[in-house]
Amino acid sequence: MLDPLPMFRHGTEAVLSAAGHVVDTPDDVFAWARHRRNGVVLVSLLTDADWELVGRLRHESVVVAVLDGGSPAAGARAVRTGAAAVLPRDATAQALLRTVEATADGQAVLPIAVVTALATALPAQGAPLTAEQLSWLRQLSAGSTVARLADRAGYSEREMFRLLKTLYRELGVDGRMQAILRAQESGWLSG
Repeated sequence: MLDPLPMFRHGTEAVLSAAGHVVDTPDDVFAWARHRRNGVVLVSLLTDADWELVGRLRHESVVVAVLDGGSPAAGARAVRTGAAAVLPRDATAQALLRTVEATADGQAVLPIAVVTALATALPAQGAPLTAEQLSWLRQLSAGSTVARLADRAGYSEREMFRLLKTLYRELGVDGRMQAILRAQESGWLSG
């Protein structure tokens, strides 16, 4: 269990231990995951670093994303990032236990609202965005011009327009406003 709040970690550990699960809080989660191929890692997604961790862990272990607030868009983003299950941070002990056990058995556990968000979000061909592309969308949503964006990113204005056009096509939208709306709906601008 990876969460910055000790009481949350201890409560989670208590629920899972009482049900007979072995619970570890390793210093090096990647080394732990390599030795426990069938292990489940719970990660609270509170910072950009947490989101990056899920993306990296997806290749090492099964991840349950624990979301504060649990918006459907954030849940969909967690799945696209690599989580096999999504659990609200304020879930009951019973929901926590059901989610961990089902995920350990190879089942994806998602709230219905997250499934709906996934089904209606990006077109099937849409690939996860890079950190740089997310930064561009965040800057555009904050009112940055393409010229300022190009200057900050180290591109010519013409090249920036070309890169943005490619990004819009990947998102399945026609322009800047639709891209910003898609990013807001998907929870990408809050990360």
